Parts: sequence; structure tokens; C-alpha cells
Amino acid sequence: MTSGRVNPQHRLEDQGITGLGNVYYNLLEPALIEAALKRDEGTLGEGGTFLVSTGKHTGRSPKDKFVVRTPSVEDSIWWENNAPMEPAAFDVLYSDMIAHMEGGDYYVHDLFGGADPAHRLDVRVVTELAWHGLFIRHLLRRPDRDELDEFTADFTIINCPTFQADPAKHGCRSETVIVLNFDKKLILIGGTEYAGENKKSVFSLLNYLLPEKGIMPMHCSANHAPGNPVDTAIFFGLSGTGKTTLSADPSRTLIGDDEHGWSERGTFNFEGGCYAKTINLSAEAEPEIYATTKKFGTVIENMVYDEETKELDFEDDSLTANMRCAYPLHYISNASSTALGGHPKNIIMLTCDAFGVLPPIARLTPAQAMYHFLSGFTSKVAGTERGVTEPEPTFSTCFGAPFMPRRPEAYGNLLREKIAKHGATCWLVNTGWTGGAYGSGSRMPIRATRALLTAALDGSLAAVDFRKDPNFGFEVPVSVQGVADILLDPRRTWADASAYDAQAEKLVQMFADNFEQYVPYIDDDVKAAAIG
Repeated sequence: MTSGRVNPQHRLEDQGITGLGNVYYNLLEPALIEAALKRDEGTLGEGGTFLVSTGKHTGRSPKDKFVVRTPSVEDSIWWENNAPMEPAAFDVLYSDMIAHMEGGDYYVHDLFGGADPAHRLDVRVVTELAWHGLFIRHLLRRPDRDELDEFTADFTIINCPTFQADPAKHGCRSETVIVLNFDKKLILIGGTEYAGENKKSVFSLLNYLLPEKGIMPMHCSANHAPGNPVDTAIFFGLSGTGKTTLSADPSRTLIGDDEHGWSERGTFNFEGGCYAKTINLSAEAEPEIYATTKKFGTVIENMVYDEETKELDFEDDSLTANMRCAYPLHYISNASSTALGGHPKNIIMLTCDAFGVLPPIARLTPAQAMYHFLSGFTSKVAGTERGVTEPEPTFSTCFGAPFMPRRPEAYGNLLREKIAKHGATCWLVNTGWTGGAYGSGSRMPIRATRALLTAALDGSLAAVDFRKDPNFGFEVPVSVQGVADILLDPRRTWADASAYDAQAEKLVQMFADNFEQYVPYIDDDVKAAAIG
């Protein structure tokens, strides 16, 4: 058995995991890449990147995710959104997985979830694949080497892609399984090589644990003004809305691109790295992120590349449109060294409206902010999935339903309380379509979006005139320097105003139908927040 730096009282044997082959503790990036290459897990790319394919799973498997149903969590889990697994089935699954692992080599990494030492989670990640160890070292926070001498995990993740679950035996849906056991402080992942399951499992843990401490866990990116963490902004948004792109503003300091907490002290990143989409990535549009695709240790996932030169093809999505790169946060030149910020001064809720109805920016009241936070609206467009022929609404509550163990109102009420206490200004920003729906209109100009965001963050937008939107009741600026006035009034951008009205009525009804599920749990002012 081989090991690196580790607390001698916290080896796997002490956790009851025995019978393995070589166990490598806390290897650094060069050693992990060497091991992954020897095991033929991937290919060395330009600049020392690691190129890998994740097989049939090129994204998360939310339908294969479970929570063990024990008395301690029975009344606090949102079971309509989290599939239950019986404790007895979990015990069999765990026993069978450990038996499957016997004799194999494994990589153990002791890491932190959370940049704030007062609220971080100490996580041990056991991986069958060396490159999964490299990935999770990027995405979680890396302890100093001397901190490992005293490290004891709060939770342990065991990821074994070659293990195939048995639905009849293990109480799951398929051979793929992701299961959280809060009582035993274990997460088991089997039957998938997609590395994102590792990081999102930690996010799900924090989403359950932190609200009990009055801390708001958020699926958002965050930045602050240079040298001024008090001027912090957070960006909620689902995939494809621009969360990573818009927060990586060269004129501001990046706190993080995906997962954060809002505590009594301010904002803190959960992670130590970024997991960015690379489809159509360019040096011109996103130079900092593009540059990471040629930096040592960056994991390049499911991208087509030239076999001889290893040059990446950012436009070929034949493997998946969900091609990604994973890299440590310090690869971004304007990243915060502490990953800490102040209480958010501005809260941005990003949506990609393929219906062409929403304005490019709107100011929200606290009740409207809760309404749109609980709604979590964006839209799929034709061609993104088989069978999708016209825009389809997607409502993912709290902008991250798959990672929410608790009921949505728990997060919505916590956000509303913090907005009220700290006086944050809330904005809804549409990065989707204007001048018509997808197929007839055009994508919102990125320059206009950036100009509007800049005006919101520097405070100048608060001084302009606003009108009340007749469909959703929020306030929309009438005129903003550097942005065409017509863009601020979506109805005027359509050639047929009556067609816009019909589309708007349709979208408002979709919102209302979706929100019915929350009506028994929220205040009257939130119920009325979408009425124009």
C-alpha cells in the first residue's frame, strides 16, 4: 500500500474500508497525470492538459440520484424532488461496492468544501480513476500540506465507475447510482465516469447542511469591485444563461463561477476551481477561460481534438454539447486570492428567454425576487434535444433544483431575509432572444447585456427612468446610455406587436401554472409578485 500525505489516524482502514490494493493519498497534479497516463485513462494535451472522454455519460444523471430515507432526515428532505432509498438497500449497495473494489488501486483526496474556515465541510473523496482525483483537486479547495496531518473527514465520497448497481437488489433505477446517506456521512457514486457528479454531490451536501446555520447556499457565480469586497455581486442562472461568462468580467475580481454561500460575514466560494463549458469558446470572446485550455493540469472533458497535434475543436459537438474544462481558480488572473466577498450589493438572476418576451434587464422588488428565484426560469430551444421543435420552458427552482435536498421555500425565505437585512438590489437579466422568439428573433447582443450590467453594478442604472412592465409588473429602464432604447421594450422589437402580446400571455400563464406548487407555502405579496 502506497500513500502520500495523510493523517495517520485517518486511513481508509480506520473507516472500515479494507482489502484494497494500492491506496494513494493526496497526490499532487504531476503524479496524478502520470498515473492517469500509465492507466490509459486519457491523453496528454497541449501545455500539459489532460484530455478525457467520459463514455456514455457526458452529463449528470439526476434520475439516478437518491437520498437514504432515515428518521433524522424524514421531515426535512423534499421527497418530491429527491428519490428515496431505504437504509437496508443502501447497506447492501455499500457492501457490494466495497467488495467490488477489493484488490483495486484507489486515489484518496482530503479537501475542503467552502472558503470560509468557519463554515467549510471537510470532504474525503475516494476515486477509482486517477483523473477524477485531478478533477476534484481543481474543483474543491486544497488544504495546505501541513493541514493534512490533522485532517478528519466530515463526509466521504466513494466514486467507482466500474461498479454496476443492480436495481432489483439495491433499490435504484439503473446500473448508475448516486446516493447520499446523511446518517452515515457517505456518498456512493457508481456506473458513471462523468466527473461533475463528484462536485455536485458536495454542493448537495452543503445545500442541506448550511441552511440550519442560517447560511444561504447558492447556485451562482460571484465577483466584486477591485479592492472592494463590500461591492459584491452574485449571478444566479441555469446552464446556458451566461453565469460563468458574465461574472468573469476583467474589470472586477472573480470570487467564483458556480457555487457560493451567504453567511453572516458575507459571500464565500464553495470551490477552488471552475468547470466551464467549452462549446464555441474563443480567445476573442473569453480570453481568460480559453487560455486555461492550454495550461498544465486542466482537465479537458469530451472534446474532439486532432490526434497528432492535440489541437482542440471548440465547434465540434459530436461527442456532446456539454464539453467542458476544469481548472484551478488561480488560472484566472483576476480571481480572488481568498474567494471571499462581502454581503451582495447586487443580485442578478439570469434567464435565457427563447420566447422573446422578457426585457434585457428589469429591477425586482424583494417579493418579485423571491417569485423569480422560486420559478428559476430559462428555456430549451429547438435542436438542443431530440423532439424539441419549439421553445420549451424550463423551471428549475432556486436555479438548481437537482441539488436542492430541502423544499424550495427554505431557500427562498432565507434569500428574502438576507435581501431585506442587507439591502441588496435585485435584477432580472435576459440573455435570450429579442425581436421574436427563437427561430425568428436574434440573441440578445452581449455588448448590450454587459453595458446594462455595468450600469447596474456601478449604480448609474438606479438614476434612470423606469416603466412598469405590463406582463410581470417589474420595473424596466426606459433609456440607458450605450443601449438602443428599442431593445429595452421587447414589444417594439417585434415586427408584429399582436404576436408579441400572444407570446407574452402564453409565457405569463406558464409562470403561473408552474408557481401553483408553491402557493400554499408563501406570503400573499409573493403570490401577487408576477401580476402586471
